[in-house]
Amino acid sequence: MTKDAHEPRKVLVPARWVERIEELFHIVLGICLLGIAIVALYFSVIRAFETTPFFPTGMIQAINDILFIVIILEILRTVVARYTDGVFQLQNFLIIGVIAAVRHILTVGASLTLASGKSQVEFDRAVIELGISAGIVVALVFAIFLSKASNAFPGESSKKPRV
Repeated sequence: MTKDAHEPRKVLVPARWVERIEELFHIVLGICLLGIAIVALYFSVIRAFETTPFFPTGMIQAINDILFIVIILEILRTVVARYTDGVFQLQNFLIIGVIAAVRHILTVGASLTLASGKSQVEFDRAVIELGISAGIVVALVFAIFLSKASNAFPGESSKKPRV
């Protein structure tokens, strides 16, 4: 054996420094996301009351804004969970995807309802968007189901299949 095989490796940056920097980034990201959510809530309330007519346009805009804030808060929850548990949580991202797709469905559906002067091409495009978004929701919900099912049986995947 060579002499180099027994010597400890020199690292450029110690692992604990990297961990501390990562912790600092998670804290900064969490604070930024919380600030963005607060600012978004403030502007959402203002926009809801300034939008005319309030019914239905203002209400639809308020629902859209609230769902956007929920998405931000779910991302914040994921960042906090990553910081505290140190584990990437797939289910949180899937839930964020479902909320985002439902938000898009509501927005497109509301635009179809409110806009009376749409051309046939615009209408067809909106219906296709609704169908694709609905498919995305179904796929993401199925992925959540599979993720939960795989967590319900933690050691099963390592066992040999029965023949």
